[in-house]
Amino acid sequence: MLLIGNGRLIARDAQGTFFEDGCVAIEGQTIKKVGTTAELRKEFPKEEFIDAKGGVIMPGFINMHNHIYSTFARGLSINGYHPKNFMDILEGQWWRIDRTLNLDDSYHSAKIAYLDSIKNGVTTVFDHHASYGAIEGSLTQLSNAADELGVRTCLCYEVSDRDGEDKMKAAVKENADFIKASAARNDDMQKAMMGMHAAFTLSDKSLEHCAAYTPEGVGYHIHIAEDIADVYDSLKKHGKPIINRLYDLGILGKQTMAGHCIHIGPHEMEMLRDTNTMVVTNPESNMGNAVGCPPAMRMFNDYGILMGLGTDGYTNDLTESYKVGNIIHKHHLADPNAAWAEIPEMLFTNNPKMANRYFEKKLGVIEEGAAADVIVLAYKGPTPMTKDNYNAHILFGMNGGAVTDTIINGEVRMRNREVQGVDEEKIWHAAQAQAQSLWNRINA
Repeated sequence: MLLIGNGRLIARDAQGTFFEDGCVAIEGQTIKKVGTTAELRKEFPKEEFIDAKGGVIMPGFINMHNHIYSTFARGLSINGYHPKNFMDILEGQWWRIDRTLNLDDSYHSAKIAYLDSIKNGVTTVFDHHASYGAIEGSLTQLSNAADELGVRTCLCYEVSDRDGEDKMKAAVKENADFIKASAARNDDMQKAMMGMHAAFTLSDKSLEHCAAYTPEGVGYHIHIAEDIADVYDSLKKHGKPIINRLYDLGILGKQTMAGHCIHIGPHEMEMLRDTNTMVVTNPESNMGNAVGCPPAMRMFNDYGILMGLGTDGYTNDLTESYKVGNIIHKHHLADPNAAWAEIPEMLFTNNPKMANRYFEKKLGVIEEGAAADVIVLAYKGPTPMTKDNYNAHILFGMNGGAVTDTIINGEVRMRNREVQGVDEEKIWHAAQAQAQSLWNRINA
């Protein structure tokens, strides 16, 4: 058994439980009990104890939309790359990178992404992978990296027509193979979805091919209307909005996750709501790509769509997305009241709800029977922290770098900022060498 105590404990349960001096007892892969430090240390006096030192104890973060393959883009300069719009960004950078990626690139970039997730207190990652330079076995590379680092993850491969029919079919097969492999596991640590790039790079025939290899209970992970070009493409080629087209082809539904949804209208929001389709918003990426601000407040408040928060490969620090999500909607709507409640509900309530449409054990909460995914942050705060204001303390006072301890599935993956069970320096060194190799190939 493991005790984590002597900290302000934010449980994120239905009762809003908050302990000034809280403690959580972990047995195996599950949370056994929650209470005060004095109570639990008296009840379990001989058990291993992690001292939060007056910091904050809370559930691990869940990243609902990431792109691990973007890891080696940091600092990359591509010859002749001067984008003027989002399509230029895709063609000139991301598709050029993923067409060059080999299996070693995928593996080492995943090692870094999962390592960085641990260091930022992210215990579950939903990833959307692309590596058209090496499709077959690429999800296995990510899976192996996740197993080695001990991070809970849900994977898919980005199906697209952009490199021809053969590679589209190979991408579908990669998804189908991994869906079978993840289903054969009994540890609730890895799940799978059928990944799709976006409507504008997929014909109806290709979407139908995806559906033919997607088992019941498995949904789709797809970008929707991230750029206005996606909207124009659907209207021009198919005579209908994107959401209508996906609905007609049976892509929407409870297990499906739609990334971005920036350029959609009210009737499309109604269809997302009525099909119980999940939506993930990615504020930093949207600003960085200059694609616009999504109508997230309308989707959330007016239509009741289940919305979560992701990073879209921009970072592995979810507190960054919280901070930017809080201000992008205030700025866009010229409303100082926007997003105060909605963004933290997406991050701390909805992300776990969405993740639990795939993972069995309850995530995102510190309560008896839930998954033992717990983090500790070194944070004191210049003002009192209470059950009514702890979100404001997280928003304005904490970041991923404040995380000192990360426990995933009952295993201590980082203690006192030291990642456990792996040679961190070796991982970084190998990744830098692999990244340089990738850069050389891209600019050859």
